[in-house]
Amino acid sequence: MTLRVSGKNMDVGDALRAKAQDHFDAVVRKYFDGNYTGHMTLEPEGSGYNAQCMVHLDSGALLQSSSYGGDAISAYEIMAETIEKRLRRYNRKLKSHRRHANGTEEEASSYVLAAPEAEELQEDYSPPVIAETTASLRQMSVGEAVMQLDLSQAEVVVFRHAGHGGLNVVYRRADGNIGWIDPALRAN
Repeated sequence: MTLRVSGKNMDVGDALRAKAQDHFDAVVRKYFDGNYTGHMTLEPEGSGYNAQCMVHLDSGALLQSSSYGGDAISAYEIMAETIEKRLRRYNRKLKSHRRHANGTEEEASSYVLAAPEAEELQEDYSPPVIAETTASLRQMSVGEAVMQLDLSQAEVVVFRHAGHGGLNVVYRRADGNIGWIDPALRAN
């Protein structure tokens, strides 16, 4: 279980680093039995500080949080409270929705495309690929995918539906609601 604490354009003191590591160890042990890895970054922004944290649990869940505070400690505490709340929510959902034993994963490619700079696009325009990564597609229920969307603060989660094995997408809509795309429903 490791939490890497670093600062951008600042030196994070040993006291804050030790406080963050001890606090995260206690919180994760309280709500989760497995291990975790994470990275927390503090940086001065304007007259305050910005704290960002990303925690990967061994179960595959990704927790992200960012906060702004008047000083580094208050920014950290606000961010840590958000992570703790998400971990508590994740733990509660795991206990109330017993996971299916068939939580299989498969590899899929992910691409980042360059946005066009000109106002008008040519008919034969094809954006160049900037980055390509491989991500795992987990088999889960729609409820689990919504939980993953909530925990990771991502805009989109792509997954294999546990019921029929088809590719599904849950996404955060502009109005704050969550959308679900299931091509198999349209085929029926």
